Amino acid sequence: MTTPSRRARIARLNLIQNSQDAVLIAIGVLLAALGLKAFLLPNAFLDGGVTGISLLVNRLTGWSISVLLVVINLPFILLAYRQLSRAFTLKTIAAIVGLACCLVFIEVPVITHDKLLIAIFGGFFLGAGIGMSIRGGAVLDGTEVLALFINRKTVLSVGEVIMYFNVLIFAVAAILINIETALYAMLTYMSASKTVDFVISGFEEYIALTVISDKSELIRKTLTLKLKKGVTVFKGKSGYGKRGEINNDIEIVYTVVTRLEVHKIIDEIEKIDEKAFIVQHNINDTRGGMIKRRATHH
Repeated sequence: MTTPSRRARIARLNLIQNSQDAVLIAIGVLLAALGLKAFLLPNAFLDGGVTGISLLVNRLTGWSISVLLVVINLPFILLAYRQLSRAFTLKTIAAIVGLACCLVFIEVPVITHDKLLIAIFGGFFLGAGIGMSIRGGAVLDGTEVLALFINRKTVLSVGEVIMYFNVLIFAVAAILINIETALYAMLTYMSASKTVDFVISGFEEYIALTVISDKSELIRKTLTLKLKKGVTVFKGKSGYGKRGEINNDIEIVYTVVTRLEVHKIIDEIEKIDEKAFIVQHNINDTRGGMIKRRATHH
């Protein structure tokens, strides 16, 4: 049974989380609007995804980009409501409508007419906006929703669906406009997608280290007491190796550190056991634990 104090704590956490999401989505909308109004729209550049379709239709017909963004995203919003959640759908509606309003009411000066700079930085700001919105629990482009839906119904991965979708857009742009426009659109999309990956994966990369050594206890103490790192120790059995050992009980030390700390950690481990077997794993992000607590103190 939920106590009043627990309900109050849950309500407080939900309020904090929703406030953080709202801030992230607002920042995402402003960044995407900057990318569109300062770079892509004034120079008739294209992108991938639903945004790319909107830009393409806007260039061919002259229709309002704000209206096109809302109308073309509408089927994907309905799909999100059916496939995902009501909260996600409401946040997405707010984000897309917010972007459309920014494009109408906010004036942004044109920063450059250099095609390479437009493709790179237009894609960068648009990608940063999409990434921040995703971190806030919404999307500015319905392509991801469609890709997730098709992924559940077919053998295609999310990445493959997005790739095929964008190849179709670029091919249409090459036919209806010209090949140069399609090539710059591909460059813009690459810049945007890499920025999205960077923003979603976190600004600080983490590395997981798995350490197998006969001196695992000393390594554990060094990591926790000297280097102030959190560790997890797994029980395991050795397989057949160069030392001829098999089925011996071993302790496997597992820890997560930032990329900047990896070499220092490995140096300390090798001082203890130069023959220690160390495996590095790239991970996107972490939640909770000592790493996040220590980061908040700085």
